[in-house]
Amino acid sequence: MSIKIKDQPFYIQSTAVLFGLILLVYVMIQLADILVPLAFAAFLAILLNPLVNRLQRHKVPKVLAIAIAMLVMIIAVAIVFYFLSTQIVQFGDSLPMLQKKFESITVDLKSWIHDTFGIEITKQEQMLKDAMKNSQAMVGRTVNGVFATLAIIFLLPVYIFLMLLYKTLILNFLYEVFSEENSKKVSDVLSETKTAIQSYIVGLLIEMIIVAAMNSAALVLLGVKYGILIGCIGAILNLIPYLGGIIAIALPVLMATVTKDGYSTQLGVIIAYIVIQFIDNNILVPRIVSSKVQINALMSIIVVLLGNALWGVSGMFLSIPFVAVIKIVFDRIDDLKPWGKLLGDNIPTHHMGERWRSRQRRKAVLPKKEDS
Repeated sequence: MSIKIKDQPFYIQSTAVLFGLILLVYVMIQLADILVPLAFAAFLAILLNPLVNRLQRHKVPKVLAIAIAMLVMIIAVAIVFYFLSTQIVQFGDSLPMLQKKFESITVDLKSWIHDTFGIEITKQEQMLKDAMKNSQAMVGRTVNGVFATLAIIFLLPVYIFLMLLYKTLILNFLYEVFSEENSKKVSDVLSETKTAIQSYIVGLLIEMIIVAAMNSAALVLLGVKYGILIGCIGAILNLIPYLGGIIAIALPVLMATVTKDGYSTQLGVIIAYIVIQFIDNNILVPRIVSSKVQINALMSIIVVLLGNALWGVSGMFLSIPFVAVIKIVFDRIDDLKPWGKLLGDNIPTHHMGERWRSRQRRKAVLPKKEDS
Protein backbone atom coordinates (compact mmCIF):
# COMPACT_ATOMS: atom_id res chain seq x y z
CA MET A 1 0.00 0.00 0.00
CA SER A 2 1.49 3.31 -1.12
CA ILE A 3 1.50 6.35 1.16
CA LYS A 4 1.16 9.80 -0.41
CA ILE A 5 3.27 12.63 0.97
CA LYS A 6 0.37 15.09 0.81
CA ASP A 7 -1.62 12.86 3.18
CA GLN A 8 1.09 13.14 5.84
CA PRO A 9 1.33 15.77 8.63
CA PHE A 10 2.73 19.18 7.75
CA TYR A 11 6.13 18.59 9.41
CA ILE A 12 6.67 15.48 7.27
CA GLN A 13 5.64 17.32 4.10
CA SER A 14 7.90 20.29 4.88
CA THR A 15 10.83 17.98 5.71
CA ALA A 16 10.41 16.13 2.42
CA VAL A 17 10.25 19.39 0.46
CA LEU A 18 13.28 20.82 2.28
CA PHE A 19 15.29 17.64 1.68
CA GLY A 20 14.34 17.72 -2.00
CA LEU A 21 15.41 21.37 -2.31
CA ILE A 22 18.75 20.69 -0.59
CA LEU A 23 19.40 17.74 -2.92
CA LEU A 24 18.43 19.83 -5.97
CA VAL A 25 20.70 22.74 -4.98
CA TYR A 26 23.60 20.35 -4.29
CA VAL A 27 23.23 18.73 -7.70
CA MET A 28 22.98 22.14 -9.43
CA ILE A 29 26.19 23.33 -7.72
CA GLN A 30 28.11 20.15 -8.51
CA LEU A 31 27.01 20.13 -12.16
CA ALA A 32 27.36 23.90 -12.71
CA ASP A 33 29.99 23.48 -15.47
CA ILE A 34 27.48 21.40 -17.44
CA LEU A 35 24.19 23.09 -16.53
CA VAL A 36 25.24 26.74 -17.02
CA PRO A 37 26.15 26.37 -20.73
CA LEU A 38 23.00 24.29 -21.27
CA ALA A 39 20.84 26.97 -19.63
CA PHE A 40 22.32 29.78 -21.75
CA ALA A 41 22.04 27.62 -24.86
CA ALA A 42 18.37 26.84 -24.14
CA PHE A 43 17.48 30.53 -23.77
CA LEU A 44 19.41 31.51 -26.93
CA ALA A 45 17.89 28.60 -28.88
CA ILE A 46 14.41 29.81 -27.91
CA LEU A 47 15.41 33.32 -29.05
CA LEU A 48 16.64 32.07 -32.45
CA ASN A 49 13.74 29.67 -32.98
CA PRO A 50 11.39 32.23 -34.69
CA LEU A 51 14.09 33.06 -37.27
CA VAL A 52 14.67 29.35 -37.95
CA ASN A 53 10.92 28.78 -38.37
CA ARG A 54 10.63 31.75 -40.75
CA LEU A 55 13.49 30.45 -42.90
CA GLN A 56 11.95 26.98 -42.99
CA ARG A 57 8.62 28.47 -44.15
CA HIS A 58 10.57 29.85 -47.12
CA LYS A 59 11.63 26.29 -48.06
CA VAL A 60 15.12 26.58 -46.52
CA PRO A 61 16.34 23.15 -45.27
CA LYS A 62 16.33 22.81 -41.49
CA VAL A 63 20.10 22.42 -41.03
CA LEU A 64 20.81 25.38 -43.31
CA ALA A 65 18.16 27.50 -41.55
CA ILE A 66 19.77 26.80 -38.17
CA ALA A 67 23.22 27.61 -39.57
CA ILE A 68 21.99 30.94 -41.02
CA ALA A 69 20.30 31.91 -37.74
CA MET A 70 23.45 31.12 -35.77
CA LEU A 71 25.58 33.03 -38.30
CA VAL A 72 23.37 36.11 -37.81
CA MET A 73 23.82 35.82 -34.03
CA ILE A 74 27.61 35.38 -34.32
CA ILE A 75 27.92 38.39 -36.65
CA ALA A 76 25.89 40.58 -34.25
CA VAL A 77 28.06 39.52 -31.29
CA ALA A 78 31.26 40.02 -33.35
CA ILE A 79 30.24 43.58 -34.26
CA VAL A 80 29.69 44.43 -30.58
CA PHE A 81 33.00 42.87 -29.54
CA TYR A 82 34.85 44.66 -32.35
CA PHE A 83 33.44 48.00 -31.25
CA LEU A 84 34.38 47.36 -27.61
CA SER A 85 37.85 46.04 -28.54
CA THR A 86 38.72 49.27 -30.39
CA GLN A 87 37.83 51.20 -27.25
CA ILE A 88 39.83 48.80 -25.06
CA VAL A 89 42.94 49.25 -27.28
CA GLN A 90 42.75 53.02 -26.80
CA PHE A 91 42.33 52.45 -23.05
CA GLY A 92 45.42 50.20 -23.01
CA ASP A 93 47.57 52.91 -24.63
CA SER A 94 46.84 55.22 -21.70
CA LEU A 95 47.49 52.66 -18.95
CA PRO A 96 51.01 53.95 -18.00
CA MET A 97 49.68 57.49 -17.53
CA LEU A 98 46.66 56.25 -15.60
CA GLN A 99 48.86 54.07 -13.39
CA LYS A 100 51.14 57.03 -12.59
CA LYS A 101 48.15 59.22 -11.67
CA PHE A 102 46.65 56.43 -9.58
CA GLU A 103 49.89 56.03 -7.62
CA SER A 104 49.90 59.78 -6.93
CA ILE A 105 46.31 59.60 -5.65
CA THR A 106 47.24 56.60 -3.49
CA VAL A 107 50.10 58.54 -1.86
CA ASP A 108 47.76 61.46 -1.10
CA LEU A 109 45.17 59.04 0.31
CA LYS A 110 47.74 57.42 2.61
CA SER A 111 48.80 60.84 3.89
CA TRP A 112 45.17 61.80 4.51
CA ILE A 113 44.54 58.58 6.46
CA HIS A 114 47.69 59.21 8.51
CA ASP A 115 46.69 62.80 9.32
CA THR A 116 43.02 61.96 10.02
CA PHE A 117 43.18 58.60 11.79
CA GLY A 118 46.80 58.49 12.95
CA ILE A 119 47.59 55.20 11.15
CA GLU A 120 51.26 55.05 10.13
CA ILE A 121 51.95 54.75 6.40
CA THR A 122 54.09 51.61 6.95
CA LYS A 123 51.19 50.02 8.82
CA GLN A 124 48.81 50.95 5.98
CA GLU A 125 51.14 49.31 3.46
CA GLN A 126 51.33 46.17 5.62
CA MET A 127 47.55 46.05 5.85
CA LEU A 128 47.36 46.39 2.06
CA LYS A 129 49.88 43.53 1.60
CA ASP A 130 47.84 41.32 3.95
CA ALA A 131 44.71 42.12 1.98
CA MET A 132 46.49 41.22 -1.27
CA LYS A 133 47.58 37.88 0.20
CA ASN A 134 44.05 37.10 1.29
CA SER A 135 42.76 37.96 -2.18
CA GLN A 136 44.98 35.42 -3.95
CA ALA A 137 42.32 32.74 -3.57
CA MET A 138 39.77 35.12 -5.08
CA VAL A 139 42.11 35.79 -8.02
CA GLY A 140 42.39 32.06 -8.53
CA ARG A 141 38.62 31.74 -8.58
CA THR A 142 38.47 34.61 -11.09
CA VAL A 143 40.94 32.85 -13.40
CA ASN A 144 38.90 29.67 -13.14
CA GLY A 145 35.81 31.74 -13.93
CA VAL A 146 37.51 33.10 -17.08
CA PHE A 147 38.35 29.59 -18.26
CA ALA A 148 34.79 28.48 -17.51
CA THR A 149 33.49 31.44 -19.55
CA LEU A 150 35.73 30.47 -22.48
CA ALA A 151 34.42 26.91 -22.24
CA ILE A 152 30.87 28.25 -22.35
CA ILE A 153 31.66 30.34 -25.44
CA PHE A 154 33.00 27.32 -27.33
CA LEU A 155 30.24 24.97 -26.19
CA LEU A 156 27.33 27.35 -26.74
CA PRO A 157 27.22 27.12 -30.57
CA VAL A 158 27.26 23.32 -30.41
CA TYR A 159 24.48 23.18 -27.80
CA ILE A 160 22.34 25.76 -29.62
CA PHE A 161 22.68 23.97 -32.96
CA LEU A 162 21.77 20.58 -31.49
CA MET A 163 18.85 21.96 -29.45
CA LEU A 164 17.35 23.58 -32.55
CA LEU A 165 18.02 20.44 -34.58
CA TYR A 166 16.37 18.12 -32.03
CA LYS A 167 13.62 20.60 -31.03
CA THR A 168 10.80 18.28 -32.11
CA LEU A 169 12.33 15.33 -30.24
CA ILE A 170 12.64 17.39 -27.03
CA LEU A 171 9.06 18.71 -27.30
CA ASN A 172 7.66 15.22 -27.93
CA PHE A 173 9.52 13.97 -24.85
CA LEU A 174 7.94 16.69 -22.69
CA TYR A 175 4.47 15.79 -23.97
CA GLU A 176 4.98 12.05 -23.51
CA VAL A 177 6.54 12.24 -20.04
CA PHE A 178 3.24 13.65 -18.71
CA SER A 179 -0.12 11.93 -18.94
CA GLU A 180 -2.35 12.68 -21.94
CA GLU A 181 -4.90 14.49 -19.75
CA ASN A 182 -2.24 17.12 -18.95
CA SER A 183 -1.34 17.76 -22.60
CA LYS A 184 -3.17 21.10 -22.68
CA LYS A 185 -1.36 22.31 -19.55
CA VAL A 186 2.00 21.23 -21.00
CA SER A 187 1.18 23.00 -24.26
CA ASP A 188 0.21 26.20 -22.42
CA VAL A 189 3.36 26.10 -20.27
CA LEU A 190 5.64 25.58 -23.28
CA SER A 191 3.92 28.30 -25.30
CA GLU A 192 4.01 30.86 -22.48
CA THR A 193 7.60 29.93 -21.60
CA LYS A 194 8.73 30.46 -25.17
CA THR A 195 6.92 33.81 -25.41
CA ALA A 196 8.17 35.01 -22.01
CA ILE A 197 11.82 34.14 -22.67
CA GLN A 198 11.82 35.61 -26.19
CA SER A 199 10.16 38.83 -25.02
CA TYR A 200 12.41 39.07 -21.95
CA ILE A 201 15.67 38.67 -23.87
CA VAL A 202 14.59 41.09 -26.62
CA GLY A 203 13.46 43.56 -23.94
CA LEU A 204 16.82 43.28 -22.16
CA LEU A 205 18.71 43.92 -25.40
CA ILE A 206 16.61 47.02 -26.16
CA GLU A 207 17.07 48.26 -22.59
CA MET A 208 20.84 47.64 -22.77
CA ILE A 209 21.18 49.63 -26.02
CA ILE A 210 19.20 52.59 -24.63
CA VAL A 211 21.11 52.61 -21.31
CA ALA A 212 24.46 52.30 -23.14
CA ALA A 213 23.55 55.32 -25.29
CA MET A 214 22.50 57.39 -22.25
CA ASN A 215 25.57 56.37 -20.20
CA SER A 216 27.98 57.11 -23.05
CA ALA A 217 26.35 60.46 -23.89
CA ALA A 218 26.46 61.58 -20.24
CA LEU A 219 30.10 60.56 -19.75
CA VAL A 220 31.24 62.16 -23.04
CA LEU A 221 29.45 65.42 -22.14
CA LEU A 222 31.11 65.37 -18.70
CA GLY A 223 34.52 64.86 -20.32
CA VAL A 224 35.24 61.44 -18.77
CA LYS A 225 37.93 59.59 -20.74
CA TYR A 226 36.81 56.44 -22.52
CA GLY A 227 33.21 57.41 -21.78
CA ILE A 228 31.81 55.23 -24.59
CA LEU A 229 33.64 52.11 -23.35
CA ILE A 230 32.70 52.70 -19.70
CA GLY A 231 29.11 53.54 -20.68
CA CYS A 232 28.76 50.26 -22.61
CA ILE A 233 30.31 48.25 -19.77
CA GLY A 234 27.87 49.93 -17.37
CA ALA A 235 24.96 48.95 -19.63
CA ILE A 236 26.14 45.32 -19.63
CA LEU A 237 26.45 45.36 -15.83
CA ASN A 238 22.97 46.87 -15.71
CA LEU A 239 21.63 43.54 -17.02
CA ILE A 240 22.16 42.25 -13.49
CA PRO A 241 18.88 43.42 -11.91
CA TYR A 242 19.07 46.10 -9.20
CA LEU A 243 22.71 45.38 -8.28
CA GLY A 244 24.53 45.90 -11.59
CA GLY A 245 23.50 49.52 -11.90
CA ILE A 246 25.03 50.32 -8.52
CA ILE A 247 28.30 48.58 -9.40
CA ALA A 248 28.43 50.37 -12.78
CA ILE A 249 28.62 53.81 -11.11
CA ALA A 250 32.02 52.96 -9.55
CA LEU A 251 33.78 52.67 -12.94
CA PRO A 252 33.23 56.22 -14.27
CA VAL A 253 33.74 57.71 -10.80
CA LEU A 254 37.12 55.93 -10.53
CA MET A 255 38.12 57.00 -14.04
CA ALA A 256 37.16 60.62 -13.32
CA THR A 257 39.13 60.51 -10.08
CA VAL A 258 42.25 59.23 -11.86
CA THR A 259 42.10 61.51 -14.90
CA LYS A 260 40.68 64.78 -13.53
CA ASP A 261 41.44 67.19 -10.70
CA GLY A 262 38.80 68.11 -8.15
CA TYR A 263 35.52 66.34 -7.55
CA SER A 264 33.02 68.20 -9.73
CA THR A 265 33.18 65.57 -12.50
CA GLN A 266 32.61 62.73 -10.03
CA LEU A 267 29.58 64.56 -8.64
CA GLY A 268 28.28 65.09 -12.17
CA VAL A 269 28.74 61.39 -12.95
CA ILE A 270 26.83 60.34 -9.83
CA ILE A 271 23.96 62.74 -10.59
CA ALA A 272 23.82 61.64 -14.25
CA TYR A 273 23.78 57.94 -13.33
CA ILE A 274 21.09 58.51 -10.70
CA VAL A 275 18.93 60.19 -13.37
CA ILE A 276 19.63 57.37 -15.85
CA GLN A 277 18.82 54.73 -13.22
CA PHE A 278 15.57 56.56 -12.42
CA ILE A 279 14.60 56.57 -16.12
CA ASP A 280 15.63 52.93 -16.46
CA ASN A 281 13.82 51.66 -13.36
CA ASN A 282 10.64 53.73 -13.78
CA ILE A 283 10.21 53.94 -17.56
CA LEU A 284 12.34 51.41 -19.46
CA VAL A 285 12.12 48.36 -17.18
CA PRO A 286 8.34 48.55 -16.47
CA ARG A 287 7.45 49.08 -20.16
CA ILE A 288 10.08 46.97 -21.92
CA VAL A 289 11.23 44.24 -19.52
CA SER A 290 8.90 43.84 -16.52
CA SER A 291 5.82 43.80 -18.74
CA LYS A 292 7.17 40.58 -20.23
CA VAL A 293 8.21 38.85 -16.99
CA GLN A 294 5.86 39.54 -14.10
CA ILE A 295 8.21 39.07 -11.11
CA ASN A 296 7.94 41.48 -8.17
CA ALA A 297 10.93 43.54 -7.04
CA LEU A 298 11.43 41.74 -3.70
CA MET A 299 11.60 38.30 -5.31
CA SER A 300 13.80 39.67 -8.11
CA ILE A 301 16.44 40.84 -5.63
CA ILE A 302 16.26 37.58 -3.66
CA VAL A 303 16.57 35.32 -6.72
CA VAL A 304 19.45 37.41 -8.12
CA LEU A 305 21.37 36.98 -4.84
CA LEU A 306 20.51 33.28 -4.76
CA GLY A 307 21.62 32.95 -8.38
CA ASN A 308 24.95 34.56 -7.49
CA ALA A 309 25.40 32.15 -4.56
CA LEU A 310 24.54 29.21 -6.81
CA TRP A 311 26.30 29.92 -10.12
CA GLY A 312 28.10 33.25 -9.64
CA VAL A 313 27.68 35.95 -12.28
CA SER A 314 26.09 33.48 -14.71
CA GLY A 315 23.48 32.68 -12.07
CA MET A 316 22.67 36.38 -11.66
CA PHE A 317 21.95 36.70 -15.38
CA LEU A 318 19.94 33.46 -15.53
CA SER A 319 17.96 33.96 -12.31
CA ILE A 320 15.11 36.18 -13.59
CA PRO A 321 14.21 34.20 -16.76
CA PHE A 322 14.57 30.96 -14.79
CA VAL A 323 12.14 32.15 -12.11
CA ALA A 324 9.80 33.43 -14.85
CA VAL A 325 9.62 29.88 -16.22
CA ILE A 326 8.98 28.52 -12.72
CA LYS A 327 6.16 31.04 -12.22
CA ILE A 328 4.51 29.97 -15.49
CA VAL A 329 4.59 26.36 -14.27
CA PHE A 330 3.27 27.31 -10.81
CA ASP A 331 0.37 29.27 -12.33
CA ARG A 332 -0.73 26.15 -14.22
CA ILE A 333 -0.73 23.74 -11.22
CA ASP A 334 -3.51 24.19 -8.65
CA ASP A 335 -1.45 23.17 -5.60
CA LEU A 336 1.36 25.56 -6.57
CA LYS A 337 -0.72 28.63 -7.52
CA PRO A 338 -0.03 30.39 -4.16
CA TRP A 339 3.69 30.23 -4.93
CA GLY A 340 3.05 31.69 -8.37
CA LYS A 341 1.15 34.58 -6.78
CA LEU A 342 4.05 35.13 -4.33
CA LEU A 343 6.47 35.51 -7.24
CA GLY A 344 4.16 37.79 -9.24
CA ASP A 345 3.77 41.55 -9.00
CA ASN A 346 -0.02 41.70 -8.60
CA ILE A 347 -0.49 43.22 -5.13
CA PRO A 348 -3.90 42.32 -3.57
CA THR A 349 -5.84 45.18 -1.99
CA HIS A 350 -6.80 43.14 1.11
CA HIS A 351 -5.13 40.22 2.82
CA MET A 352 -7.13 37.07 3.57
CA GLY A 353 -6.89 37.58 7.32
CA GLU A 354 -8.99 40.74 7.03
CA ARG A 355 -11.60 38.89 4.97
CA TRP A 356 -11.75 36.09 7.55
CA ARG A 357 -12.15 38.56 10.42
CA SER A 358 -14.90 40.47 8.60
CA ARG A 359 -16.79 37.21 8.00
CA GLN A 360 -16.45 36.33 11.66
CA ARG A 361 -17.82 39.73 12.67
CA ARG A 362 -20.80 39.31 10.35
CA LYS A 363 -21.52 35.86 11.80
CA ALA A 364 -21.40 37.29 15.32
CA VAL A 365 -23.86 40.07 14.41
CA LEU A 366 -26.43 37.98 12.46
CA PRO A 367 -27.82 35.91 15.43
CA LYS A 368 -28.48 39.11 17.40
CA LYS A 369 -30.56 40.49 14.53
CA GLU A 370 -32.57 37.28 14.34
CA ASP A 371 -33.28 37.31 18.11
CA SER A 372 -34.57 40.87 17.94
